[in-house]
Amino acid sequence: MTVTVPLYQAKAEFFRTLGHPVRIRVLELLQDGPLPVRDLLSAIDVEASSLSQQLAVLRRTGIVTATREGPTVVYALSTADVADLMVAARRILAELLAGQGELLAELRAEARG
Repeated sequence: MTVTVPLYQAKAEFFRTLGHPVRIRVLELLQDGPLPVRDLLSAIDVEASSLSQQLAVLRRTGIVTATREGPTVVYALSTADVADLMVAARRILAELLAGQGELLAELRAEARG
């Protein structure tokens, strides 16, 4: 028997998968193209075991792919849409922070006046 989940629940699970700083950093780094694990490890300040665990989560959910090139494992985004999502998130965050900056400026001006 196959149990289907509502689309909104599947989306929530997807975003939960993205809800870890190391996973986000991996996705940011992979936006420019595939990278071997050693390059990811040198760019992210975490233990190798922690990076491996987070890469496994991303791989298991299909957000990234892994290919072996001899002794090296190379990771890549599974689709360009993931890179687009990261760009959209950056844009949304910038807008939210800009709005907070404007509010902060208003509060400071009010406190002075």
